Amino acid sequence: LLQQAADASFNRITIDGDMSTNDSFVLMATQRAGHAPITSLDSSEGRALAEAVFAVSEQLAQAIVRDGEGATKFITVRVQGGRSLAECRQAAYAVAHSPLVKTAFFASDPNLGRILAAVGYAGIADLDQGLIDLFLDDVHVVRAGGRHPDYREEMGQRVMKQSEITIRVDLHRGASEALVWTCDLSHDYVSINADYRS
Repeated sequence: LLQQAADASFNRITIDGDMSTNDSFVLMATQRAGHAPITSLDSSEGRALAEAVFAVSEQLAQAIVRDGEGATKFITVRVQGGRSLAECRQAAYAVAHSPLVKTAFFASDPNLGRILAAVGYAGIADLDQGLIDLFLDDVHVVRAGGRHPDYREEMGQRVMKQSEITIRVDLHRGASEALVWTCDLSHDYVSINADYRS
């Protein structure tokens, strides 16, 4: 249960690509509530427990991103249409880790080339960039690897000014998808991390 909850929450977040040496995720049962022991996650009590653990884990994981050093925006990166979960994660993390993508979001600059470049260098074998669709929230900005004919920069800028944004990339090569949560990269990130030793 704990591994599944971690994979659906804490293992889907990144602030800057680094992990603290003391980052950990622990679930403890004190046995003080007086409830009957749950012996199977397939029981109604087991399913309720799993649902609660997943919900709390996701909420806490997203809180880490929202509290990222200098963060001003919460960004969901969803990559779909991949041949495997692994390649969707590769692309999602490439976008989420990119300093150029993150600073563009801080500046509310709809620099779509940075997002597409990150997908392109993610290392997915035989990726056909001519199939890729890219969305910023509800705005279809790239169709079949090129700028959508109806897209206007002010549409992208409207989305980029929001405090919560979803980047959706469709690779159009399979049925898998992956989700990563991240934040923008601001001046304060540099100041905060330059001002103290850990």
